[in-house]
Amino acid sequence: MPHASLWAAACLLVTLTTCTPTITSRWLTTDELGILPQSYTDAPARQQQRRGGGPCFQYDQYTVDTSRLEQYPTQYMRVNVHWLNSRDSTQNVPEAEAAAWTQNILHAMNYALANNKKMLLPPRNNTPVHPINIQYVLTGRPNDPNDDGVYYHYDDSLYYYVHINKKHANLFSRDVINKYGVQLDTVLNLFFMPHHPDSVASRTYSPGSVGVALHNAVKMATRWRPDFLKDKNSYWRYRGVINHEVGHILGLSHAWTSSDGCDDTPVHPNRCYGSDSGPGCDSLASNNLMDYNNLQLAWTPCQIARAHLRLSDPTSHQRKLLQPRWCDYDATQDLTIRDTQVWENMRDLRGHLTIAAGGHLTIRCRTSLPRGGIITIEPGGTLILDGGRLHQDCGGTWQGIQIMTEGQRSGLFERTPDAVVADVANG
Repeated sequence: MPHASLWAAACLLVTLTTCTPTITSRWLTTDELGILPQSYTDAPARQQQRRGGGPCFQYDQYTVDTSRLEQYPTQYMRVNVHWLNSRDSTQNVPEAEAAAWTQNILHAMNYALANNKKMLLPPRNNTPVHPINIQYVLTGRPNDPNDDGVYYHYDDSLYYYVHINKKHANLFSRDVINKYGVQLDTVLNLFFMPHHPDSVASRTYSPGSVGVALHNAVKMATRWRPDFLKDKNSYWRYRGVINHEVGHILGLSHAWTSSDGCDDTPVHPNRCYGSDSGPGCDSLASNNLMDYNNLQLAWTPCQIARAHLRLSDPTSHQRKLLQPRWCDYDATQDLTIRDTQVWENMRDLRGHLTIAAGGHLTIRCRTSLPRGGIITIEPGGTLILDGGRLHQDCGGTWQGIQIMTEGQRSGLFERTPDAVVADVANG
């Protein structure tokens, strides 16, 4: 009997081995991918990738899907900071303390971006609170290990900021930016300036925290407190006004009007700086980033979507300010699709993409794979490239599309004639 049992077990093992389908894989060929020659420049497939074409440039396609937060990685914006002072060093924080001030202020700004708040207006609103997914990274010159991205300038003719003065206002002047700006094409330059002492001496001039956004730079002025380092909470007072100006850099308009392009930012008088600013302000004060108020902490879903549309657009100057963390493969960012999804926004993947059995993904816009990235379509999975473009955004190559087969089932890849596949190593 023991020999019979061993014989039966051996037969069962052979049966299982011979009946279990083998999983095989292959790379899709150049013909299957429809890879175009290097001379390809402006075929119809590129038309829908341009601004205004198809869904790719509609901001509502960039609204965060809170059920799929793993598909919305944080974007890191490069910044540097310039401190301006008079030659006698009496008008701003001491140079020796500028680096500490910079770190504290950027910490406060990043904390605000990492902790979006619920809108106060309209009263009793149900506006969702979505993650902002933007952070600042202090960035010096890449080839200078001693450059920490903090600069200090003594200049009697350019150190000051005059907000309102018919003759001497300089808020829109780029002179200080043109003279001291560093890496203006890839780094957002923040200029921290004092109000002019003559302005401060005037009873009609308000020397509060003010700023202006000028394409690739922000000028911000306030009465910098000499006890800043002793008062650990004082730097929190400046985060709102600077983030507000960066909001303008990202394409956001003032939110209290009816022309900011967002239905979830209510129109209001914008007369309440805080809830204690006068009659009715207990229920009329805003906390939205793009209103004038003492908080400026809340971003609506529409505002976040509009900012990320700019950051996803390869033709925008805002995208050039980002650290391109999508260039190199990151194993922690691998993504698996198990249900039916349609991507109608531009994306920069940071890991491999897998379409699992039962998964069905349609891509209709530009989608970048990291260097060495792979798209795998498992048996029973489907990927449709419907007018979209698969590419590598950083001048490298991604590996290609791998089709898995098990028995009679294979992964399925389909593409429309206007779809584009580029920068593939295996094909």
